Amino acid sequence: MTAKTVAELMRGLGRAARAAALLLELAPTEQKNRALRAAAAALRAAGPRILAANDEDMREAARRETSGALLDRLRLDAARIEAMARGVEDIERLADPIGKPLAQWSRPNGLAIERVCVPLGVIGIIYESRPNVTADAGALCLKSGNAVILRGGSESAKSSAAIHACLEQGLEAAGLPRTCIQLVPTTDRAAVGHMLADMVDSIDVLVPRGGKSLIARVQQEARVPVIGHLEGVCHVYVDRGANLGMAQSIVLNAKMRRTGVCGSAETLLVDRACAATHLAPLIKALLDAGCEVRGDQPSVRADARVKPAAETDWYTEYLDAIIAVRVVKDVDAAIAHIRQYGSQHTECIVTDDAVAAERFLARVDSAIVLHNASTQFADGGEFGMGAEIGISTDKFHARGPVGVEQLTSYKYVVRGSGQIRP
Repeated sequence: MTAKTVAELMRGLGRAARAAALLLELAPTEQKNRALRAAAAALRAAGPRILAANDEDMREAARRETSGALLDRLRLDAARIEAMARGVEDIERLADPIGKPLAQWSRPNGLAIERVCVPLGVIGIIYESRPNVTADAGALCLKSGNAVILRGGSESAKSSAAIHACLEQGLEAAGLPRTCIQLVPTTDRAAVGHMLADMVDSIDVLVPRGGKSLIARVQQEARVPVIGHLEGVCHVYVDRGANLGMAQSIVLNAKMRRTGVCGSAETLLVDRACAATHLAPLIKALLDAGCEVRGDQPSVRADARVKPAAETDWYTEYLDAIIAVRVVKDVDAAIAHIRQYGSQHTECIVTDDAVAAERFLARVDSAIVLHNASTQFADGGEFGMGAEIGISTDKFHARGPVGVEQLTSYKYVVRGSGQIRP
């Protein structure tokens, strides 16, 4: 596409989204739910077509020598398609936040004031690799009364298009315009630039979900508000009060269940007070499961297979079967390490010591903090939110899993009986 053609395409998407948002803001709950039910049914019916499209994407990604972790993010199978359909149904069953009164009060002069939940308007979502985000994001925006412009990665273009077609079927079945959920139909990178800088009249907020290069570009170029989804440098801290069996189970799950998700643990911290009993078994369990371990000197001494860690390892989101391991003095040292090297995403403490647990939960400044549970629970579906667009590491507007409620704002409705201000 020429630059002029891409610009015209994006302007058209923006105009259509703005018009759709005006209709969707007033759409009754049952109409939105009907669209979501029909979309879930369409996803199931289109399973073979979606898998065929995904197979084309996978072959092209393999030809480009894409990493195993990214291939896992891209890959779809029957179980993942069913999970997408169930996720859409879970969103349909959520309470509709739009129009919900958030607070009500009256003033001595008789004014009745109400704070009411409203949609954000038009949301632009830029994401990489995972085609399931197409279904999750489209469904969440629809339920929350927002029109959305989706721009998936080039590596998942065919898969995303097949999934998006199912969402369009759902909209049509419910009598809603297809333009409520639009997918940018080009892989030209210029389209992203238009979403970031040239569509301020069309897009109310951007949600980027991807790697460092995408996030850096969004931070540099965006001219509309952004709900940030930064990297997940997630930690598991095994405290001196930890049960070893529980610690092994949590550490293995947090790292190895799915290494390519943002809630995967990237660093293991072990309390010096239990290193003699816990460090070697934890490292062995990881190594035996096929995980590469890069560690500090005590970790290297604990197992000859451990590679020495460099300073950069403590900052790294591997998204692969690799983990960094460090022995720390105590819970406060673990908190200090996370503060210095973490990304404020998700952290876990494993301990039976309630005092240490509460200290960790109170003092670690991350979007999600857990006690005795795997970091892989950093997921909107696991939080009962149906699905998520991502895990926000921002502190402004939304933090943690971004679901239906996080895609709304509010307005004040004031009812009077002729009052004027003296």
